[in-house]
Amino acid sequence: MILITGATGTIGSEIVRQLFARETPVRAVTRDPGRAQAPEGVEVARGDYGDAESMAAAMTGVEAVFLVGVLGPEDAGTDRALVATARAAGVRRIVKLSAIGTGEPELGRVGTWHLPGEQAVRESGLEWTVLRPSSFASNTLSWADPIRAGQPVPNLTGEAAQGVIDPRDVAAVAVEALLSAAHAGRTYTLTGPELLTTADQAAALATVLGHPIEVADIPEELARQHMLSAGMSAEYIDGALAGQAYVRAGRNAVRTDDVQTVLNRPSRTYAAWAAANADAFRASTEPVR
Repeated sequence: MILITGATGTIGSEIVRQLFARETPVRAVTRDPGRAQAPEGVEVARGDYGDAESMAAAMTGVEAVFLVGVLGPEDAGTDRALVATARAAGVRRIVKLSAIGTGEPELGRVGTWHLPGEQAVRESGLEWTVLRPSSFASNTLSWADPIRAGQPVPNLTGEAAQGVIDPRDVAAVAVEALLSAAHAGRTYTLTGPELLTTADQAAALATVLGHPIEVADIPEELARQHMLSAGMSAEYIDGALAGQAYVRAGRNAVRTDDVQTVLNRPSRTYAAWAAANADAFRASTEPVR
């Protein structure tokens, strides 16, 4: 049995689908099982990070755990608690979702958010794998509303490029690490096959959708005010903006072959992701091109 935390999230839900397709017993953990949309036949269990007993119950009889713990600076201790619960439950293997740039001094505090969790899995005595993905292709789903409205998409990273990765590839690497000890003790930095700017991604989407997409640079202070009005904490905002500044300075222009190493195939391109998700950006009355 493999347990997936964050099972309703971008990566967790895809791992559940991929494991189910491989006929692997999988248990999806969510705070509200009644709202889970897992494939029929997947075991869904209630688990709340703030309720240790619920997580202990969810991990009973589990061999491997996919760990999504850190949601922001306030959650730094969550991973340690989950690792301790896994050990007590007899779990043998942990795959920890981290982030590219973790531990880099130039990132400031946001670069430390995943460090306690990484340290916890490395010191757990269990088989462990750490995944550090780059920017998700699916982050551009936040552009759907402006694109449908014919407005420019926002850009906080200037002309800097990143190794944008398809979340399906992150999930596929996680599945292999969950199923095999061959990846124990490894830290994988997961990127797409090419370095892309915001303008590059907009151009790829424009090709798929068949109409131009403009890009508008957003001043950092305007972005801060927008996040404040959305109710985000000052510390979270500082971390998020530090991450954008890190990218803007060219620090995240990283491309690796780790996806190829694990999956024995190249990572998917952003253009392929855009083609697969084009309907999310089309108005309901817009014809398919």
